[in-house]
Amino acid sequence: MLPTDKFLSLGSSSKLLFGASRKTRILSMSALFMAVCAFGAAGVAPMAPDAANLPVRSITEELAVPSLSEQIAQLQAADQTFLREEKVRPGDTLATLLARLGVHDDAAANFIKSDKIAYSVLQLKAGRRVHAQTDRDGQLQRLMTTLVDNTGQPTKNIVISRESNGFTAAEASAKLERRVDMHSGEIRSSLFAATDAAQIPDSVASQIVDMFSTNIDFASDLRKGDRFNVVYETFWQNGEFVRPGRVLAGEFVNGNNRYQSVWFDEPASKQGGGYYSFDGKALKKAFLKSPLEFSRVSSGFSMRQHPISGQWRQHQGVDFAAPTGTPIRASGDGAVEFAGVQGGYGNIVIIKHWNNYTTAYAHMSRFASGMQKGMKVNQGDVIGYVGSTGWSTGPHLHYEFRVNNQPRDPMSVDVPNAQPLAGAELQRFRMVASEMSHRFALLAPKDSGIKLASK
Repeated sequence: MLPTDKFLSLGSSSKLLFGASRKTRILSMSALFMAVCAFGAAGVAPMAPDAANLPVRSITEELAVPSLSEQIAQLQAADQTFLREEKVRPGDTLATLLARLGVHDDAAANFIKSDKIAYSVLQLKAGRRVHAQTDRDGQLQRLMTTLVDNTGQPTKNIVISRESNGFTAAEASAKLERRVDMHSGEIRSSLFAATDAAQIPDSVASQIVDMFSTNIDFASDLRKGDRFNVVYETFWQNGEFVRPGRVLAGEFVNGNNRYQSVWFDEPASKQGGGYYSFDGKALKKAFLKSPLEFSRVSSGFSMRQHPISGQWRQHQGVDFAAPTGTPIRASGDGAVEFAGVQGGYGNIVIIKHWNNYTTAYAHMSRFASGMQKGMKVNQGDVIGYVGSTGWSTGPHLHYEFRVNNQPRDPMSVDVPNAQPLAGAELQRFRMVASEMSHRFALLAPKDSGIKLASK
């Protein structure tokens, strides 16, 4: 056992050690606390030592709030106008149209009925738009509409305005905004069915036929699955579609061949505007593949038994079956050599072309207006209408193609294209073609391996 005094001595020593350790910890924690406080004080100290001495000034100001009743009174006292737009409906009268436009103005109605120019409003066809501006009481301030011709093309705007001494009516030329539209389609049954499905106007579809008619017979060459892209102009007025314009570029995939066409109108060119392939070659050939837009070949250029005489002999032309009255187009530029009745041909037109080429169009029901010998015609001009005159058993067009007065098969004869672009014209054309090529790229599906036709 340890002695008691030694135990007490040990206990006192342990107590001293414990006490020293606690004191040390307290001092250490105090030093740490002071360091943190010093760091924090340094962190929030102002950048400028005299910032606390900067003067502070309070500003108090009363703001006048306008009276709500005064504001309403001012709005009521001010002149207010109201704009409305309506379409003419079947059976509309002037009274019903003005009522829908919010016009309650007997003086305006009487002026429209009595003024020669303003009276045109009463002759608007259903679907035409009319714009009216009135005051809050329905008094007419201004009325505007657009007149169209028999073909639906806008001709002029009619503007009726209120003046200090009454109303005035004036005519102004229609100002149209030009836009460019792009569409694509796929052949399922016919070209026009495909363009209708793609919401392409019929006049644009007809231009597609004209563009590619020297390479594609749209009556017999079309196949299900053929595709086309088209870029064309549209014209608008006041946000309303007015009419389509010219086709600017077209692309047609017929079977395994792709045909492309770009419109190029160069004032300095002797040829004027026309359609070209992307390499600047003219697509217009000297003769159309078919004088009829839509028909079928009922008898080719070959030996056959004549349907009336029963004799076997060479058929020196091609017969296109089509309904009576179908327009017949001149297959090439030239001059009328004969227009009249000629034996079994019945009503026939013969056109003299360049380089000893002639074409004949027989069995017509009637001739186009003004058709006579010496008359100049251009490719695509209507020269007559399908019929069954002469030695004919039904309505069709008998078409002959002659070289040096010798008959040739019009479906296989090889004729040259028009002269291609060159020089500065070709450089300008390439800029136009590049833009249209980019548009085709946006419209076209993934490349299916179809080659570009070289025809």
